Amino acid sequence: MSFMIKEKDFDKFIMVSDKVLVKPTSKEIKTTSGLYLPPTVEQKEKLGNGYVIKVGPGYPIPAVNEYDEPWKDKSDQVKYVPLQAKPGDLAIYLQKSGWEVIINDETYVILPHSAIIMLIRDEELFR
Repeated sequence: MSFMIKEKDFDKFIMVSDKVLVKPTSKEIKTTSGLYLPPTVEQKEKLGNGYVIKVGPGYPIPAVNEYDEPWKDKSDQVKYVPLQAKPGDLAIYLQKSGWEVIINDETYVILPHSAIIMLIRDEELFR
């Protein structure tokens, strides 16, 4: 499933819960021997990779309302277990778990964090 979004500013996008927005890397449509692959071969691949653009806040933890001790936090705000993925990471993910989105004529994938099987973080890559 894909749909078009006409938006230029990624800061306006809010990823919810454990969702991650990934920009897939371009696929090779030609083998090393020079043969061109049909689109059906690309669709059968089980793994995809791409760069993480935005991440959600994480997995929500319900607020505990125990007021028996004065030192306990009494806020009703939901807390989150943060995600491992960070913007700029290279993610290897299960391709069938994502939803394709087209933003400004470029393809992106929205994934649950559980679909990411490996992250590659190179701090010096973006310096």
